Amino acid sequence: MNSMKPIKTWSKHCFRIVSLLLIAAALLSLSACASAAAMEQKQIFAMDTVMTLTAYGQKAQDGLNAATSVINSMEALLDPELPTSTTYAINHANGSNVVVNAQVAKMLSTAKTVYDQSGGALDLSIYPVVKLWGFVDSRYYVPLYEEISAQLARKAFDQMVLTSYPATGSYSVSFPAGTEISFGAIGKGCTAENAISAMRQAGVRSGIISLGGNVQTLGLKPDDSKWTVAIQDPNNTASWVGTVQVGETAVVTSGSYQRFFEFDGNIYHHIINPVSGSPVTNNLLSATIICEDGTMADALSTAMFVMGETRALNYWRQYGGFEMILITKSNQIICTKGLIDVFTQNSAADGYKVRYAE
Repeated sequence: MNSMKPIKTWSKHCFRIVSLLLIAAALLSLSACASAAAMEQKQIFAMDTVMTLTAYGQKAQDGLNAATSVINSMEALLDPELPTSTTYAINHANGSNVVVNAQVAKMLSTAKTVYDQSGGALDLSIYPVVKLWGFVDSRYYVPLYEEISAQLARKAFDQMVLTSYPATGSYSVSFPAGTEISFGAIGKGCTAENAISAMRQAGVRSGIISLGGNVQTLGLKPDDSKWTVAIQDPNNTASWVGTVQVGETAVVTSGSYQRFFEFDGNIYHHIINPVSGSPVTNNLLSATIICEDGTMADALSTAMFVMGETRALNYWRQYGGFEMILITKSNQIICTKGLIDVFTQNSAADGYKVRYAE
C-alpha cells in the first residue's frame, strides 16, 4: 500500500502528562499528611516516556536518586537500536550465546511463560514487524501483505534458549540467526519494579512511580491508607473511567489509544498481533493488569489486549495471580471479581457499564 500521503500521528507520550495529572489528582488526599512525612517528587524523560517519581520520608531524595539511576541504566540496557545495549547484542549475535544480567533473564523468562500460556499472544520477536510499521522510528507506513509475511518469518521466540549458571549467578541467551527482539512490551514493568526496589534499599518506605501506563507503588501512603490509581478513559484521555484502591503492587495498562497513526481514513495502533503482523483488531480499547510483580503485569497487559475479552478472561480463570480491568468498544468496564470492593467508577464516566467477571 502506498503510504506517501500525509499521515497523522498520535504517540503514547502525547497523553503521558494527562495521565500523570490524573494520578496526581487521585493522590490529592496525600496533602493532608504531608506534614507527617515530607514528599519529594522528580520528573524525568526516559524510554520515550515522561516519568514521575514520588517518595516520602527522610530518605525520599536518596530514594529518588537511586530510582533514577536504575531507570537510566535500564534504558541503556534495553534500547534495541543502541549498539552498546544488551538487546542490540542479542539481535546481532547470529545465533551465538549472549551473557545477560538477572533483570534481562527475568524479562525473558516471564515473557516465555506468558507466550506459552497465551498461545503466543505475547511475542518479543515481532520487533521486525513493529519496525516495519514505523512504530520504532516514527516513520509510519502501512506495509504490504508480502512485506509483513517476510518479517513474520523471522519470529523465533519459541526457540529461545535461556541458560542459568547458578555458580556464578549469570545467564546467557541465544536465538536463531536473524531473530530480533524488543522488550517494549515488558521493559517498563521490569524497570518500575527495579526502581521501586532501589527506593526501598535507599530507606524509603512509602512511594509511587508512574512510567506512563505503568504505575508501581511502594508500601502504603504515609498515613497507612491505600493508594488511589486512576484508570484512563480510552474515549476521553483527559479523564478517567474509575479508580482502584491498592497497596504495594503494579497497575499497568495497554491500549489502542496510546500510540497510533491515521492513513487514508484508517487508524493503525502500535499493538501488533503476532499472528497477523497487523494491529490487533478485537473488542478491546484497553487492558489493565493489577499484580504485585511489575514485570508480569506489563507482559500480561499486552497479552490480554491481544487475546481480547473472552480469551483474556479465560486466561485469568485458568492461571490467576492477577486482577484485570478490560474496557471494550461497547463501553463496558469488565472487572475481575477481586476488584469488587476496590474499583470505583468515575461519576463523570456515566456512559460506561461496569460488570464483574467470575
